[in-house]
Amino acid sequence: MSAKNKKKSNKAHILWRYGLISMGFFALAAAILIAMVRTTIIHAHEWNERARKDLERLDTIWPERGDILAADGSILACNLRAYDIKIDLRHESILNMKGGVPYKSLDSLADSLDRYYPRVANFHQLSAQEANKHSWHKKLDEEFAKPPMKRSRSLMLCRKGSIADFERIKGFPFAKRYIKKKGFRNPVYTEARDIRIYPYGKMARRSIGRVNEQGNKNFHGYSGVEHDLDSLLYGKIGQARNVAMTSGLGQWVNTPAVRGFNIMTTFDIDIQEMLEEELTRVCSDVEAEWGTAIIMEVKTGEIKAIANVERFDDGSYGEALNRAVRGFEPGSVMKPISLMIAFEDGLVKSVNEGVDCSPFQRTSDPHAPGWKTMKQVIEMSSNTGIARVIFRGYSAAPEKFYDRLASIGFFEPMHSGISSSVTPSFPRLTEIDSRDGRRHTMTERHLDLARQAYGYNSSIPPIYTLAVYNAIANDGKMVRPHVMRRLISEDIDSMLPIPMIRERICSPATAEKVRICLREPVWGEHGTAQAVRDDRVEIAGKTGTVYPMKSDKGGGYDTSRRRFAFAGFFPYAKPKYSCIALVQGKAGLSANRTSGQVVKGVAVKMFARGMLDNVSTFNGTRTASGPLILPSQDANVHTLAQRLRLSNMHTIKTAPTPARGIVPDVTGYDAPSAVKMMEVAGLNVRLSGHGKVVQQSVAAGSKVQRGATVYITLR
Repeated sequence: MSAKNKKKSNKAHILWRYGLISMGFFALAAAILIAMVRTTIIHAHEWNERARKDLERLDTIWPERGDILAADGSILACNLRAYDIKIDLRHESILNMKGGVPYKSLDSLADSLDRYYPRVANFHQLSAQEANKHSWHKKLDEEFAKPPMKRSRSLMLCRKGSIADFERIKGFPFAKRYIKKKGFRNPVYTEARDIRIYPYGKMARRSIGRVNEQGNKNFHGYSGVEHDLDSLLYGKIGQARNVAMTSGLGQWVNTPAVRGFNIMTTFDIDIQEMLEEELTRVCSDVEAEWGTAIIMEVKTGEIKAIANVERFDDGSYGEALNRAVRGFEPGSVMKPISLMIAFEDGLVKSVNEGVDCSPFQRTSDPHAPGWKTMKQVIEMSSNTGIARVIFRGYSAAPEKFYDRLASIGFFEPMHSGISSSVTPSFPRLTEIDSRDGRRHTMTERHLDLARQAYGYNSSIPPIYTLAVYNAIANDGKMVRPHVMRRLISEDIDSMLPIPMIRERICSPATAEKVRICLREPVWGEHGTAQAVRDDRVEIAGKTGTVYPMKSDKGGGYDTSRRRFAFAGFFPYAKPKYSCIALVQGKAGLSANRTSGQVVKGVAVKMFARGMLDNVSTFNGTRTASGPLILPSQDANVHTLAQRLRLSNMHTIKTAPTPARGIVPDVTGYDAPSAVKMMEVAGLNVRLSGHGKVVQQSVAAGSKVQRGATVYITLR
């Protein structure tokens, strides 16, 4: 073919290709044009409806839940961003590993996970057989034994971890050597979520409460303060809608979410810790079934501490149902309340006025019959004495005893801020029973009246009994027990007023008479609570014992068990705190040696710390006036004091740097410092509890065995 013909042939081929390309572009343009017509004209109403729905849709903006604070501002509950750390075992970087699965490296990964992120609690204390069952070795072997496409895409490695945990896991042998991708290409990934944390762990758990975590940030309380004050803590939900923007759809906030209030409670961390320790100690010593106790500030009604413990099947004790707001027959702790009514109504005039304590209304005086003064009636806990006094004013109309108690607000809802509270169950002794319509004879009503006077035939929550004792200590002013002191937000910092149940339930003179009588059980010659005496703190109060009801349908009292109560206040001369404790255990015990010892133990500890307007004799971790300086490995405590101009400070100790190869003494340190010192020495650390170090399993000063585990207890 000549050059001229060849040139014409090439030109024809080029024009043919251009033609095809042009036709393709025209076809594409036509398709686009048709789609535009279909979208903008034919189906315009459908797209407009879809756009309208998208633009009208309101999205929820969840509010941030407020914090719960102790009386000194310490955080009892707050929100925290946490991360669930997972691994995708079907990720391409794992499926495409050269040479197959590197089992040796997987063993190293399992060792690291068992050390830092065990699959079960107390893993390191399990037997070898049990540990093997729950080890990461077993779990990883099971996963990699599956076909590659059957392996888990979201194997949980660490729940509620931090970014530091994420970086640590990515540095474990297997991940570091074989998984070198970054960002989303790394099979180890995180899922962020907000969680509710409680820095003091189980301390006052039932009182502080807990929340249901229903999705991210949508927290609602289901117990304790978290539940009772949920409307304040939760905040207000916000709303946002979509708006059309040049770059697509954006969000416009219609109503911003409002963060919940921070609530400063009345809880005192020191008193709470002391109360829990004493209640647990006493219950453990006597092998009690359960115990509950409350401490309240007399002038303000602020609840400083609530403790609840219960014995579990394994014999240990832990946080229990909040029985402080549940109803029980009060027993003899009711007698001072009845006596207060008698004094105020003029049924008796003086603490030295006598009453016949011979058998009365099927009841005899266990401390011998005869005449007793009002002081002796309370001192020796005379059932017949208090019943005869109440009969002076209420035998003709027994139902009026209920009315008299109602007049002082005894049956009104407490609204203390503690959830699951109940009101007293106290039958009104009318001729026709309002509950079942049954007619009662006067003899029956008299018998019930006598029993009510000395604490039976009724069900009263301990917090109600304490409120009246507090009023007696407070010259007759009945403040409402409460746990909320202050509301704090960006715009508000409001100190709440002291709530009153009644401005006065009795005269100051009556309150003084009852206080004189309440001193006798502890300090009287024949007092029922003489073991509560302590020369450092003058405690006044009343014991009470009752048999609990049987749990079966047969009803009646279970005489194999008893419930022991002590209610009172201290110091006697100038009452600062009121208290009540209940302990249920074996029948052979006494309130003097159980619940009374709980109150005594706390009172003495508070005295030792200078918390009763006295000079502290305590040589422990805190003083009443000086700041606490934590121990330091650097000899800089005095320098720090000079820089901060601290004239009155308290130090635990200043520890020198331990010699190389020697186990350091970390007693008194906070957790991070203790862990750092132990790890520098070559030891692994396991922590339990919260606070400062009180015990370490390996003795300080002993020779280090590198890689050994030290168990550290915090309190």
